[in-house]
Amino acid sequence: MNFIFPILAAILQAGSFTLDKVILSFRRVGYKTYTGVSFPLIFVITLVIFLIFRPPLSLELFSGDIGWFILLSITLAIVTNLVFYRALDDDNLGEIQTLDLLRVIPIIVVSGLIFSDERNLCIIIPALIASLAIIWSHWERHHFKIAKKTLPFLIWSLSVAPIGAALSKVILTTWNPISLELVRSGAMALILGVLFFKQIQKVSSKTFYYLIITNILTSVAWIMFYFSYQRLGIIYTALIFSLQPLLVYFASIWVLKEKVQYKKVIAFVIVLISIVFAQIIS
Repeated sequence: MNFIFPILAAILQAGSFTLDKVILSFRRVGYKTYTGVSFPLIFVITLVIFLIFRPPLSLELFSGDIGWFILLSITLAIVTNLVFYRALDDDNLGEIQTLDLLRVIPIIVVSGLIFSDERNLCIIIPALIASLAIIWSHWERHHFKIAKKTLPFLIWSLSVAPIGAALSKVILTTWNPISLELVRSGAMALILGVLFFKQIQKVSSKTFYYLIITNILTSVAWIMFYFSYQRLGIIYTALIFSLQPLLVYFASIWVLKEKVQYKKVIAFVIVLISIVFAQIIS
C-alpha cells in the first residue's frame, strides 16, 4: 500500500498548483507576494502536523555530513521555488507542469548511477519512455518550443533535480519525513518571509483564504512525497508522481480555460500507460 503515498501526493499537489495559478492571476499578486506569504504558512501547517504526530527531532540528527546535506537541500529548494513561481506567474500552468516532468530524466540517470537499489530496469525503462514522450510533445517545427521567461526554470530544474533527489534520499535514511519538512519549511519561511516582507501587505482577505487552502494541500503533499522517497525509492516515486502534471494539465483546461494541445494529451497518455506497466511488472 506504500504506492498510495505518491498517488495522494500527486492529487494534492495538482490541486495546489491549480490554485496557485488562480491566485497568481489575482490583481496585485505576483510571485514575490505569493512566496512571501506561502512559505510562512507552510511552516505553520507543517508545525501543526508535527505536533500531532510527534516524530523524532533532535540536534543529533544534524551531526556529521547530514547537517551539511540539509543546508544544501534548503538552499536548492529556495532557489528552485523562486524560479518556479516566477515562471508560473508568466507562463501557462499546463506548460510549466509539462516541462517539470523533464526533470525525471536526470533524476533517473543520476539515481541509477549513485544508488544500487534504484537500478531496476522495470522502473527505469517506463520512466524514461514517459519522459521522452514529454520532450516529443514540445518539439514543434524542428525545434524545442519553450517560453523565454520559462527557460531559467527549465535549466535550473534539470541541473539541480538529481542533486536534490539524492540529498533527500540520503537524509531520509535517518530522518522522519515530517521532521525534515518542518526544518526545510522553517528555514525557507525565515528567508523568503524576510526577503519579501513588504509584499505581504498587498494580500487581501480573499487571497489569504485561497493561500491557506493551497498551502495545506502542498504541505501534506510534500510530506507524503518524502514518505514515498523513503519507502519506494526515487525513480519509482518520480514515475508515479508523473500523474501530477496529468491532473494539473486537465485542471488548467477546465478551470483556467487554457487551450488543448493534443500532442501533450498523447504524451500524458503515454505517461499513464508507463505508470500502469511499471506497477504490473515490478
